[in-house]
Amino acid sequence: MTLRVIQWATGGVGQAAVQDIHAHPDMELVGCWVHSADKAGRDVGELCGLEPLGITATNDVDALVAMQADCVMYSPIMADPALVARLLASGKNVVTPLNWFYPGNRDVSELEAACAAGGSTLHGTGIHPGGITERFPLMVSALSASITHVRAEEFSDIRTYGAPGVVSDIMLFGKTPEEAKASPMVGFLGQGFIQSMDMVADELGFKVDGDAVSTHELAVATAGIDSPIGIIEPGRVAAQRFTWQYTVGGKPVITVRVNWFMGEENLDPPWNFGPEGERFEVEVEGDPSTHVVFHGLHPESVAAGLERNPGIVVTANHGVSAIPYVCAAEPGIRTYLDLPLVAGRAAPGLGR
Repeated sequence: MTLRVIQWATGGVGQAAVQDIHAHPDMELVGCWVHSADKAGRDVGELCGLEPLGITATNDVDALVAMQADCVMYSPIMADPALVARLLASGKNVVTPLNWFYPGNRDVSELEAACAAGGSTLHGTGIHPGGITERFPLMVSALSASITHVRAEEFSDIRTYGAPGVVSDIMLFGKTPEEAKASPMVGFLGQGFIQSMDMVADELGFKVDGDAVSTHELAVATAGIDSPIGIIEPGRVAAQRFTWQYTVGGKPVITVRVNWFMGEENLDPPWNFGPEGERFEVEVEGDPSTHVVFHGLHPESVAAGLERNPGIVVTANHGVSAIPYVCAAEPGIRTYLDLPLVAGRAAPGLGR
């Protein structure tokens, strides 16, 4: 049975999701919400680097809520829980990279009620947070006994992220250190990462000390650095490192870290990615220990990344791949722990 899917937003993740939905043998794109008025009324394929698909983008929320569809791939810049509840109550499953990776003890009663009313399922998934911070660490952890520490870490060149507004106004690159220290990113990112950490802690059985400990480190430019937001002047923020940790008895047992640099030159402190370059890492310390490095999820060059960034693409792919499993799941908020193994699909022309 072909699943009818609505794509919500056509930023970087949304464009990649439309491409993946279009290529998926078990899905049909039936609708698409866009934020800006200049995109409304245009063909979704043309907005997303494809041939015309015969689907017109719209900013009419009510029309899409009323549309018959099996699932919404929900990927605007920021989540609107009230809107997500409307979609769920209308009978549509929702997959999103924005939140609800592992609600744990958080109050999600309104969303649970919406799922019950619509007989629908909500699933939060992405890559970081998401696969790198919870799915893959838990999978790899099965190879070890007596686990003492789990680490998930990203090393990325933010010059390849073609979203200037986000880079400048939300991530606060190019600002003064004082401005960047007030960044909402510690809390904003922490909402997702700490949910991932909670999942790992609960599933592995760590009795953590209390709330996660977070740190935010900065490096500034020592000379002008070209970037998606223009030249970052000396003394302005050009690299950031965010870390979240859970401890047991004061000793770290779960670490999630993000290293975001505007390249590796002209930084103070002189941070760099090391010999392995851009990557994601998952490490489980135990008996024995395991260290997995993910390459291929970063672009080959800055120019290639601004054209199509694999990190953004895999965020979309991980969500789209989950759609058939989410549509088949029991109603409610469902995490990796509730779903079977999620897999992709063969390329067109190679499948059954």
